[in-house]
Amino acid sequence: MKRSRPPSRTRPSARTGSRPRSRSRSRSLNVRALVALAVMAASVAIALTMPVRLGLDLRGGTQIVLETKSTDTTKADREATDRTVEVLRGRIDALGVAEPTIVRSGENRVVVELPGVQDPKQAADVLGRTAQLTVHSVLGPAENPADAAEGRTEAAKDGERVLPDESGQSLRLKDATLTGQDVKGADARFDQQGGAGWHVTVDFKDSGGDRWAQVTGEAACHPAGDPQRRVAIVLDNKIISAPQVDPSVACGAGITGGSTQITGSFDDAEARELALLVKGGALPVPVETIEQRTIGATLGDEAINAGAWAAVIGTALTALFIIVVYRLMGALATVALLCYGLISYAALAAVGATLTLPGLAGFVLAIGMAVDANVLVFERAREEQATRTRPSTRSALTAGFRSAFSAIADSNITTLIAAALLFFLASGPVKGFGVTLGIGVLASMVSALVITRVLAEFAASRPAVFRRPRITGISSTGPVRDALLRRNPFLMRRPRRWLAASLVVLVVAGSGILVRGLNFGIEFTGGRLIEYSTATQVDPERARDALADAGFPRAVVQSSGDGDLTVRTEELTDAEAATVTKAVAELGGETEKVRDELIGPSLGEELRRDALIALGLALAAQLAYLAARFRLLFGTAAVGALAHDVVILVGVFAWLGKPIDGVFLAALLTVIGYSVNDSVVLFDRVRELLGKERKTPFDRLTNDAILQTLPRTVNTGMGAVLILASLAVLADDSLTDFALALLIGVVVGTYSSVFTASPLAVELHGRDAGTRPARRRGGGKGRGTARPGRPDRQTPASRTERQEVP
Repeated sequence: MKRSRPPSRTRPSARTGSRPRSRSRSRSLNVRALVALAVMAASVAIALTMPVRLGLDLRGGTQIVLETKSTDTTKADREATDRTVEVLRGRIDALGVAEPTIVRSGENRVVVELPGVQDPKQAADVLGRTAQLTVHSVLGPAENPADAAEGRTEAAKDGERVLPDESGQSLRLKDATLTGQDVKGADARFDQQGGAGWHVTVDFKDSGGDRWAQVTGEAACHPAGDPQRRVAIVLDNKIISAPQVDPSVACGAGITGGSTQITGSFDDAEARELALLVKGGALPVPVETIEQRTIGATLGDEAINAGAWAAVIGTALTALFIIVVYRLMGALATVALLCYGLISYAALAAVGATLTLPGLAGFVLAIGMAVDANVLVFERAREEQATRTRPSTRSALTAGFRSAFSAIADSNITTLIAAALLFFLASGPVKGFGVTLGIGVLASMVSALVITRVLAEFAASRPAVFRRPRITGISSTGPVRDALLRRNPFLMRRPRRWLAASLVVLVVAGSGILVRGLNFGIEFTGGRLIEYSTATQVDPERARDALADAGFPRAVVQSSGDGDLTVRTEELTDAEAATVTKAVAELGGETEKVRDELIGPSLGEELRRDALIALGLALAAQLAYLAARFRLLFGTAAVGALAHDVVILVGVFAWLGKPIDGVFLAALLTVIGYSVNDSVVLFDRVRELLGKERKTPFDRLTNDAILQTLPRTVNTGMGAVLILASLAVLADDSLTDFALALLIGVVVGTYSSVFTASPLAVELHGRDAGTRPARRRGGGKGRGTARPGRPDRQTPASRTERQEVP
């Protein structure tokens, strides 16, 4: 052995040659360390100074989505909707709601968020009223009172109209003399001295004051008690006040000063609401409530606590798992995971994103993605360590980061595609999930590629670690890889058998869609969903019978959470919803409404259409990206496996009777982005092997790629399962189905990447090459990597590399 050692005179030159490389590595490590410190310092500063804004589903409150409607004279376009937003903002400010949010969404929708508002009826009434204020001279009693009783408010000549006053007497009104445009301001006041009680003081603009003096001066020319001495103030085609002009007002002089009082039998709330509507002005176009969600404050607190516990326990279990598998490197990856959490939180605060309940789940889910990147690096480092004749832990890590980068980038980009589709096509809390998932993916890449690398390379360069390489966790290939190398199974010997097995699973699961049908949530069907917390637990059957007796025979009643009751019906008015609440209270005693959601039928149809568009775009986008990054063959195989996963997941939910709603759509798109990661990693390895072993048959080469990447697939799958199991067990009841969908997706996606995408790629490659795939067990002489359609022509290695590895 001593004779085979290189001569000693060559060793100084080797060391001399290694010094520049060592200095270069040190500089790179220092640069990465500075970047990591800068990112962490900025994250700490942002986290301490900028709190994350919580969504209504976490802090409680009401969200109302209004849709503007065109009239004969005004089109509900972007400009009209913007004017509507300004009027509504004034009304909301007058309501006294803390930190309200009102924004235009699309061309003709307005989203209003009212934190802390638990009874949305008043807010919806105030926001939804057009508030067209007009002032009219009274021409006298109506000749046919039925005109007003039947709602015929337009008379036959001169713009006259017939309306009932406060007492029900029908009055003929002259065309409007003043409108809300002439109003300067309005206030609700209480007259203690005069005994008039609550009234509304209205101030007019200069021209409005002159016209007010004119109309009251004309009315003062009629004797006291004559109906024509009255002036009618009309709001939205309803006389809210028709006072007599005071006898002290002279004929022709009128009431000057530019202000007046609206008196009536008002209480303080009615007076303030009237003043708010008058002062806020009229909406330029009518609005319709198409969506309304109310979340109780206690439900939001419980969701935060449950989500936080799920995050803590899921992270702890995942950290324990990777520490057991990767030892020192796993411990350093755990530190990087904690840094990931801080970076994600700071990024959410910096961009002003709203953290919703599904978004909290996305935050937890991205922990599994951060683990995925670390596992990819460590498994590649294990391979490098095993293949080097004189292995160095630090050099193996460097090679592992370099080799794993393309797979990490590709797999995370596919998830970002799903997050982008959620952001642009989803609505409400699910949109927040898309934002959080996207930020989490970017933060996980920073955590794995910068922070983990700095910590790992620094630790590997320590003399104590160099002398004890086993503590790093990457000095051996691991039990899973060792077992696979010993047995070396040829899984792709008969790919059509795997495809047949996948088809059987697909048919069994997919038949649930035809046999059981899909249980669409109210987002897709429209209607109203109310969740109650009762003092005593209510049997759903008894509640269903009670609601049928109350006039709601088609109500769907289910138990939810810890003894709560959920009632789902067709669209209800607030009065009908109060009847439902009363019926539930009679059975359960003291009853609290913890959630109330209203979706209009037009919005439900639109959301169904958007869901199908999002699903189609997700599959098309994945195919386009994978075809561009790899080959069309790989992209087709991966998307075929994705379609297989989608049908199975939807079919399982159909068999279980679980709701297909917006949260499920978020889970489905996440499964598309997440499960494709396994296929991406596998095909990335196939592409790498194609450049090295051009004479190996494609089926054997694909089989080698499966065996080499399977340890990574098992370890990342375990990390995701631990995270999702924590969510399913500990998180809020509404996230249980979300976690269940993702758990199914992870299991099915792991299976399909190996036993659906790979066999499909082998079969497609065989057809492209014009021959059946090789059936030999050994490597032997193969077809090589001839171009499709030209199997007899062999290409040099360099050309083959360019052909197979675009």
